[in-house]
Amino acid sequence: MKPTPIVIHVVEDDAFYGSLLAHHLSLNPDHLVKKFTSAKTFLAALHEKPDIVTLDYSLPDGTGDYLLSQVKELSPESKVIFISGQNDIKIAIDLLRRGVHDYIVKDNDTKERLWISIEHLRETIELKKELDTLKKEVVKKYDFQKVIIGNSEPIRQMFHWIDKASKTNITVSITGETGTGKELVAKSIHFNSQRKKEQFIAVNVAAIPRDLLESELFGHEKGAFTGAAGRRIGKFEEAHKGTLFLDEIGEMDLSLQAKLLRVLQEKEITRVGSNQVVPIDVRIIVATHKNLLHEVKNGRFREDLYYRLLGLPIQVPPLRDRNNDIILIARFFIDQFCRENSLPDKNLSVEAKKKLMLYNFPGNIRELKSVVELACVMCDEMEIQPEHINIISASYNVNTMNGENTTLRDFTTKLIQHYLDLYQYDILKVAEKLDIGKSTIYRMIKNNELVVQKVEN
Repeated sequence: MKPTPIVIHVVEDDAFYGSLLAHHLSLNPDHLVKKFTSAKTFLAALHEKPDIVTLDYSLPDGTGDYLLSQVKELSPESKVIFISGQNDIKIAIDLLRRGVHDYIVKDNDTKERLWISIEHLRETIELKKELDTLKKEVVKKYDFQKVIIGNSEPIRQMFHWIDKASKTNITVSITGETGTGKELVAKSIHFNSQRKKEQFIAVNVAAIPRDLLESELFGHEKGAFTGAAGRRIGKFEEAHKGTLFLDEIGEMDLSLQAKLLRVLQEKEITRVGSNQVVPIDVRIIVATHKNLLHEVKNGRFREDLYYRLLGLPIQVPPLRDRNNDIILIARFFIDQFCRENSLPDKNLSVEAKKKLMLYNFPGNIRELKSVVELACVMCDEMEIQPEHINIISASYNVNTMNGENTTLRDFTTKLIQHYLDLYQYDILKVAEKLDIGKSTIYRMIKNNELVVQKVEN
């Protein structure tokens, strides 16, 4: 891909000297250079927001100080390089303190020095442009009506609340069963809000040990506790100006809930081991699969924190309530899996669709993804049939196990063994697919609970 040109405006009242500089910079094909001989014509074109401006410090119709102030006001991202006939150290230092990139005195080496100065700026400018492009792509990616697949009434209602949440900074509480896509809803809110260009930081409260969660959220100072070798910035500071997503908030310890409440009320944090108060500006989105009001009544969640976090509640519907969305989502996962694994396109037969529609998917979207990916592997033809949709082996529907003398341990072992066989004993991939620790699998192998065969190359 051809790099985006670096736009340079050369401002020099000496027409010959300005043409000389412009020609020299144009020798790089990635430079788009425009020449101006007056402050008036330059300012009239400043709406083009050049990447770099080279300014003659003493123009007949505009001083260097005035032009610098205009650039900062009208095109603050533009980098400024002054070129002056005055070798005045005091002026140079003052301009550099005000954010000017370089101050070059006119002499025989001016062209070369200017070239080097611009080359130093190139990498920074190109990286910023690349970052801006990526941010735009991320925002486009999270157009929620395209990313969240479905057209059922529960999903259309959810879209309505996502749209409402995106237009303000109100706290959002997302509820829904495991595997319904609560984090995707949180990202959709963030990337369609005014904070979309800032950080989206996700923390799974249930995945972090209680004694480490405070440091994870609020940070710590060097020596705050054993193992604190240096200062660490917490997730609240990391998400400053952006969004902090606290998943499984219902798992937070009561003592930490009190500290979280104070942070939300005061909009400031204190790192562990410090007395320094750090102001924060963070939008909070929380999610849980639990009934928090029930947790409040049972003394496991603070009532005051519950009402502080409730904000705008959004319920993510379970897959079994989404009717034909099941087929739309299955189609998406099939296309994705075939594309990522260089498989020919596959379709669902009418009977296969019926089988999917009749199942209640207790694992929701995460389970559907697992089921159809396995179907793609099992199907050697272009059309997926009911026998390829092995719901029992992929998800172990509890209803099909009635009457079987199966323990939870046996259930877990069979499920892990199935995935080990499916993914050719790739332990890391199985751990990722089942969302379990790889150490669990290694321990079960060591105890001869699982069988791992060597795969021939």
